[in-house]
Amino acid sequence: MTDALIFPSDFLWGTATAAHQIEGNNTNSDWWRFEHTPGSGCVDASGDACDSWHRYEDDLDIVKELGLNSFRFSVEWARIEPARGEYSRATLEHYRRVMGACRDRGILPVVTLHHFTLPQWVAEAGGFEAPDIATWMGEYATVVAEALGDLVGLVCTINEPNIVAIMGYYFGIFPPQVRDWDRFVAVNETMRRCHVAMRDALKAGPGDYPVGLTLSMTEYQAIEGGEERMLKSREEMEDAYLRSVADDDFLGVQCYSRTVFGPDGAVGETGETTDMGYAYWPQCVEHTVRRAAEVAGCPLVVTENGISGANDERRIAYLDAALRGLHRALDDGIDCRGYFQWSLLDNFEWVLGYTQKFGIVSVDRETMARSPKPSADWFGTVARGNSLSSFAPSTN
Repeated sequence: MTDALIFPSDFLWGTATAAHQIEGNNTNSDWWRFEHTPGSGCVDASGDACDSWHRYEDDLDIVKELGLNSFRFSVEWARIEPARGEYSRATLEHYRRVMGACRDRGILPVVTLHHFTLPQWVAEAGGFEAPDIATWMGEYATVVAEALGDLVGLVCTINEPNIVAIMGYYFGIFPPQVRDWDRFVAVNETMRRCHVAMRDALKAGPGDYPVGLTLSMTEYQAIEGGEERMLKSREEMEDAYLRSVADDDFLGVQCYSRTVFGPDGAVGETGETTDMGYAYWPQCVEHTVRRAAEVAGCPLVVTENGISGANDERRIAYLDAALRGLHRALDDGIDCRGYFQWSLLDNFEWVLGYTQKFGIVSVDRETMARSPKPSADWFGTVARGNSLSSFAPSTN
């Protein structure tokens, strides 16, 4: 493989998940209540999800067998602090066992503290519009750091705060189903304050690990007449965040596709799409990594990238093209330290329920049996070799 594309020797190769999407029965969260509210728009309730609360060792065995050196997952605030100021030591011990199981297998635990869900008591108090939300999240981060800080390898404070804001406070698709631009902008500002409060709490120790947030990014494009709308959206969804994290240990870049703006806003895709309706656009990885490096200037990790679809050959081709673009950015000196495919398992995709298949491992909804797909073997081969073949995979 003398022509192979080689990645840095300490590069993180991982796959990513989130607690509510895989653990199951997260009954004290705002999302559990939302899923069971008539008219919410949710296709399914999460239910048992992938039962990873009980089957996490099975999941980690797969991660190890694939040869990945890291695993991104979230701890669940609604389980850890089910009522204001009441912390579940049993839950924290559970997450210690998960992290210990990672360490025992030579897997770096990459832990997210907030991945879309809130405890019901926080939601009832106003969610991200509650005056004390940054204080509460800082206190939560302090508890997590004290209980788990000696085991974690890398910490993400908030997963895609811009998506929480836009889906919950502008499009009205996620809880609390608000549709108001000014409230969306205000929640984005609050999210940045929450990140700082959590980051500072985590940095106080114990433990010594990089801390950052993860940001949903896209390759913004504009057709004639769409430039102004594109720039307005990009400023609120990306640039204000990118400028705010310049001094962080890292930024998690999460990207899936592109977004094209016309005079009246985002326009639909006319070319090849994934099952989510996104443009099949692996070029987004190189674009967003370069843009994050330019605007934020801090070290980067691609903490999510992948596609939904039943055609696993197209998934392999997508991941291959995405990684080739990332390698070009690395060759040009971009400081990107890892890549996490989304997702390990076919899991609960929020309002779309179990209709979307992002996993490199399928899950039988009746038995919960895990079955790695060809894309899992392909990704494991890349990770173990820390390299890509000079030839792209055929999809014929």
